[in-house]
Amino acid sequence: MNVIPSTVIRPALNVAGSLRLPGDKSVSHRYAMLAAIAEGETRLENFSTGADCASTLGCVRALGVDVDRSENNVLIHGRGPKLRPPTSPLNCGNSGSTMRMLSGILAGQDFSSELTGDESLSRRPMARVIAPLEMMGATITAQSGGRPPLQLTGGKLKAIRYHMPVPSAQVKSCLLFAGLFATGETAVVEPIRTRDHSELALRAFGAELNHEGNEVRIAGGQRLRAIQAVIPGDISSAAFFMCAAGLFPGSQLAIADLLMNPTRARLLDILILMGVGISVTQLEEQHGELRGTVKVEGRALKGITIAGADSAALIDEIPVLAAIAPYTEGGIEIRDARELRVKESDRIAAIAANLRVMGAQVEERDDGLKIAGGQKLRGGEIDSLGDHRIAMAFAVAALRAEGETRIRGADAAVISYPGFFDALETVVQR
Repeated sequence: MNVIPSTVIRPALNVAGSLRLPGDKSVSHRYAMLAAIAEGETRLENFSTGADCASTLGCVRALGVDVDRSENNVLIHGRGPKLRPPTSPLNCGNSGSTMRMLSGILAGQDFSSELTGDESLSRRPMARVIAPLEMMGATITAQSGGRPPLQLTGGKLKAIRYHMPVPSAQVKSCLLFAGLFATGETAVVEPIRTRDHSELALRAFGAELNHEGNEVRIAGGQRLRAIQAVIPGDISSAAFFMCAAGLFPGSQLAIADLLMNPTRARLLDILILMGVGISVTQLEEQHGELRGTVKVEGRALKGITIAGADSAALIDEIPVLAAIAPYTEGGIEIRDARELRVKESDRIAAIAANLRVMGAQVEERDDGLKIAGGQKLRGGEIDSLGDHRIAMAFAVAALRAEGETRIRGADAAVISYPGFFDALETVVQR
């Protein structure tokens, strides 16, 4: 089944089989950006197939970096720390990750550039990276509310010690990347620990960092060296398949060579608490990133509360957890997740609206949701709002609904996983 603007999901009886997923989006973004400013040729296998990571490669090319891509394999010829001024705006597409993290590298360049994006990205606030980068010495202008496009003039940067007001791995990454170009030692202090892919990637490319508690520091002037890597499967994409298996007692699903980074694998703990059978085998490590094979066994689902540090750790997985909440025994309550309001869509509102379309009772809150358990969903017409995670989350919810579900804007899945609907069909049994 090809991904099309609208697609129909029919109820399933079970989920079974095995999968190997495209490379993790977060790791792919970071490796591509650091490879651009490293010395030598970086070879990346199983690079993400998503449109967001293609946007990163496109921006890197526009900055004078030679990039050769053959299916999921990418060869990046690093230019070292000095990139070439772009001759046109850098199009980040739908990718907030590209815009925020690349801004840190551009802040250290001695030229001006413009970062643009699609309609969705143009609504997303960038003030969280603008403020600290300006403190370091960059000049950035944006639309009202700090929204794209961004006009960024880089140059000589000075190190700062920055306390992040809101936990964000993208903001932390942006500042660590900028810290490579700053005079002195840049320090970033997080209120809650976020995913550490940038720290691991920087070390893989030869940089030294110091980490104490929730503070990470990087000295400026360090040069990076090229690497070779096989990127592990995307665990955020895997979340949809794990939750699909969790919907049906007796389901058996195996996902091979999957990212097992501890700052991303909290999902496995949550699913275990919800009653899903989870086991991990064949654990390996490359460049600091853990990978392994995850086996999922469907069982009766229990309810859970997601709050605090868990909300930050599971920010990408909350949509699918919320979508299956009505099928749990005790329901799911989500708190401290206001960040979902400023993603590709207002995901809190989108989840609530679409669950109601399917007949669920939902309490929408400013920073989360409360969704009662023990509910039966019926098929309906879902609006993805152009958001890949909403489209995929409700494809999963539809597997246990009564009747067919039509998802408008299903093609949004190309942002992170173009082959999602095809892969789902291979493991669904009807």
